[in-house]
Formats: sequence, structure tokens, C-alpha cells
Amino acid sequence: MMRSSLSTAFGTVVLSAALLAQQPAVPPPAAPPQAAAVEKAKAPALSDEEMERFLLKAKVGRPKTIKKGVTGSLQATLTDGTITHDAHIQTIDERKQQFVGDKGGVEFDFRDSWEFNIAGYRIDRLIGMNLVPVSVQRNHGYSPAAFTWWLDDVKMDEEERLERKKANEKAKEEQKKEAEPPDVEKWNQQMQMVRVFDELIGNVDRNLGNLVITKDWRLWPIDHTRAFRTNKQPKEIANVTRADRAVFERMKALDKETLKKAVGKHLSTFQIDAILARRDAIVKRLGELGPSALYDRTGW
Repeated sequence: MMRSSLSTAFGTVVLSAALLAQQPAVPPPAAPPQAAAVEKAKAPALSDEEMERFLLKAKVGRPKTIKKGVTGSLQATLTDGTITHDAHIQTIDERKQQFVGDKGGVEFDFRDSWEFNIAGYRIDRLIGMNLVPVSVQRNHGYSPAAFTWWLDDVKMDEEERLERKKANEKAKEEQKKEAEPPDVEKWNQQMQMVRVFDELIGNVDRNLGNLVITKDWRLWPIDHTRAFRTNKQPKEIANVTRADRAVFERMKALDKETLKKAVGKHLSTFQIDAILARRDAIVKRLGELGPSALYDRTGW
């Protein structure tokens, strides 16, 4: 959430009526330095590269714990003197030989890691999906961490949206309408691409609370700390039903060297091989579904 503050003090001057009449017209006072900072903060959206530089270099304020989630992630306000913006900070890096999930499923060689947020962001950009917030590696205290751009203008998450949609008959009609996207086709396209993405990166923890919806009805998948498993077959290939044509072509073009260059610092060779194997299965699935499985995105 963008945050800026201004503080201006004005002195009191008393002039006689005659003296006042002799005074030339005085132009409005120049905006104080803080006002200029606000204007820059409200400038058009920053590029990915500008967000990355900000997250890497800006001064970090006192963080606070985020109530949602179980990884102990933090929210902190950052400033570089011109722009002030929040970041989502995750330092978790947990490994277990055997992990039992909330639903009773068992996972071997379990890992929950901040590194996967950065890998998820970079792969999102490689395939041109552009739905994952910018994320960089930076130390928080003495611990390496993922600093992720905090989303502005959040409307709700998918869990809240579905709760509103299922509101009982006594709920106001306006509340129910809030749960319906204004452009259903655009919404469906985004959701379909998130499903493809999750199968590609082997995300085993896509819960509704980490599908964030902003006021412009953009869908943002966040928190990929339990992704990048080494299974070579997608867990839920049936979830792959449609894909953006340009993303599909860029996904097909992925190769090992490109992935190693982009995410080799954060993923093992086994994880990269698994991505490519799952990619092959996704491409095959979409090919079997025929031409109607591909679309050209509309406005996102």
C-alpha cells in the first residue's frame, strides 16, 4: 500500500490595511520538498526493474507480522526518500524428510522456502504471464529473505469473494454483485492461467487466501514458498483447460539453459528438470484439447 505524509507549518503575520494594499500580488508558496515526493510516488506505475531496485535499496522500516498464513511473514514500509511503499518479507526456509499436511497427506523431502517466491516471479516473466508480484532476494537482519512488492488497492482475496458470492438470501444485492467480476471472460482467462502456472511450477499449496484481487479485478497469485516440487507429472492435469496463446508459445520455448540462467541460484537441477517435464505434459494436454484451448488475452 503506497504511504506518504506531509507536514507544513505557517507563521502568522499581521499587516495594516494600508500597508496590505501596497503589497504586490504574492504567488502561491512553492510546494515543500515532501509534496514533490508525494507527486513522484503517484507517478505512473513503475517497471519491474524499478520495483526491483527499490526493493533492494530502500530503507526498511519496522516490520509487523502478517496475521494470515503460517510462515511468519512480515510487512514493512520501505522508503528511498522519494517513494514510500510496503514490502512482503519472507525468511522461511524449512526442510523436513516427511511432512503431514492439514488434510492428512504425506509429502517426502518437504521444503518451504522464501527462494521459491523469487523463482516464481522470474518464471512468470519468462513465460509472459505477468501476474506474480515483483520479488527479490535481500537480507532481513542476518537472514536471506524474499522481499516482494506489496499489492496496492486490494479489493479482496478469492476466499472472501466466494464467501460473498455464497451469501445467504438476506444479504444485500449490492454485496452479491461485489463478488462478480465485471468482465467474466477476462476473469476466467486469468484464473485459467493461474492453474496452468501452478501445474508448471509444482505448487502444492495454492489456497484461496493467496489469490489476491485488486480493485481493477486483476488476479495476483502470491506466496509460492511450497512450490517447485520434483514430481515430473502435474498433480492435477485436469485443471489445465485453456491458456493464453502467447504464454503457451513462450512456455513451449523454455529450455534448461534459460531456466538455469533465470532461477539456477534458487532451484536445483532436479527442480528445473521437473519444470520442463511438467511443461511437456501441459503442452501435450493443451494440444489434445484442440485450437479452442488457446485464446488471445483481453485487457490484462
